[in-house]
Amino acid sequence: MKVFLIYGGKSAEHDISILTAHSIVKEIYYNYYDVVPVYITQAGVWLQGQTLTEPIAESEYLRLEAGSEMKMAQEAGQTSTGIVITPADIKAEDAVVFPVLHGPNGEDGTVQGLFEVLDMPYVGCGVLASATGMDKITSKHLFQQAGLPQVPYVPVFHFDWENNQEVIFMRCEGSLIYPMYVKPANMGSSVGISKATNREELIEAINQAFRYDHRIVVEQGVEAREIEVAILGNTDIHTSVPGEIIKTQDFYDYEEKYLKNDVELQIPADLPDALVEKLQQYAAGAFRALAGSGLSRCDFFVTSSNEIYINEVNTMPGFTKFSMYPLLWEYTGLKYSDLVEELIQLALKRHRGKITYTEVK
Repeated sequence: MKVFLIYGGKSAEHDISILTAHSIVKEIYYNYYDVVPVYITQAGVWLQGQTLTEPIAESEYLRLEAGSEMKMAQEAGQTSTGIVITPADIKAEDAVVFPVLHGPNGEDGTVQGLFEVLDMPYVGCGVLASATGMDKITSKHLFQQAGLPQVPYVPVFHFDWENNQEVIFMRCEGSLIYPMYVKPANMGSSVGISKATNREELIEAINQAFRYDHRIVVEQGVEAREIEVAILGNTDIHTSVPGEIIKTQDFYDYEEKYLKNDVELQIPADLPDALVEKLQQYAAGAFRALAGSGLSRCDFFVTSSNEIYINEVNTMPGFTKFSMYPLLWEYTGLKYSDLVEELIQLALKRHRGKITYTEVK
């Protein structure tokens, strides 16, 4: 079977996607699959690389260029030359798509819609779960309907900000207290997120977030631990042990998380059993609320008095060597290679179980 590994993309999380793709290339079971790398450049060009039948050494070898002479792995005789294709060219029999695109045009339902139109099995959540999980405002509405606890928040739209900032200040400062965290509605990996401790910083944070989206959310800051739970399954949902991001500072931005790798993880998190059970229950509930399938990672805030607040659900969490999602499953008892295999099997199972819509006569 062919696995079309799709990575890169036009979003700010392009480089994270390449690191994730490389981790999968190193661990997938090549006795079952041939891997077809499909690299989307930051300009949006789709490049198909040479089919891989064994791991490659460096992640940069996956950064394909049309006509490039850069070597991938000399011992394998591979090059990083890519052939320009259209998205529809990945349509093939006996194949599955493994998208590891992060951010807009990757985990927001758009590329998932393409795979649905092509009628190809693909790893991860479907169109609805991807779109709603990516959008922080929409997902908060769904979590509220599901009865999941959240920190207070204020959605802000660019049109309103441009036309009457004073009203926005009244909404934020009238219902929230500093510090506040300002986030683009459709972005991940801490891209565009800022902390504000006063109005001047709030203005700067809002303007920064609007660089990435025309809808943003301002959240109440809480003094809390950051706990994450991994989710795996379709209708049969499994949750991992919880892990904790050990904080030595209030907030980690994109560079500290992914470029400097300054984040320390503790797996499992040191939590009472009853709290662990509640976190796993909330994680599964959030997954169901979004109509999730395949995989997700659910992120929480836990206060010193053990109050739980759901932060967000990431429908395509990172698979880098220092990413929380695969590490949580490794501790729970599922090693990386088997996790990749399980995700592929879940994709195939969901595709086989799709309802075929026929004309009503």
